[in-house]
Amino acid sequence: MGKKRTRKSSKKEPQKEPAEYAVEEVLDQRLVNGKPEENLNPQLVSAFLEAQKNVKEKPAPVKRKSSTDKPETEAKKKDVTEELHGFNRNLEPERIISATDISGELPIMFLMKWKDSDEADLVPAHEAYSHCPQVVISFYEERLKWLSGPEDEAQ
Repeated sequence: MGKKRTRKSSKKEPQKEPAEYAVEEVLDQRLVNGKPEENLNPQLVSAFLEAQKNVKEKPAPVKRKSSTDKPETEAKKKDVTEELHGFNRNLEPERIISATDISGELPIMFLMKWKDSDEADLVPAHEAYSHCPQVVISFYEERLKWLSGPEDEAQ
């Protein structure tokens, strides 16, 4: 079976003449080969260019400094201490509180409690493995559960 072909009507529709439009206002200027496009009213183009000269650019907004009661040196010191996390603070780990995978992917993070500090930090597991393997082992031993088989239950 072949494809059906539809015949176009043999009557040709009379072509409509394109409507003529008049330019009332020039909003932008289009360049063709580096020259303004032709067929525009020169008075409108000159009025547009004059308007562009008169438009002044808005000055950049002035940013205000936030008023703080603390001197800037204390704020800077606080920022530096906030940037240090985990083993960068040169503290010894006390224990691992919990483990999590924040993004749902492999980089497991440990929530670690530090000696002589009340703060806890999230530390990547690979760092904990290299810096304090015994703490990691004790964390896993605490949570290790042995499954007993049916033979063990009978005895």
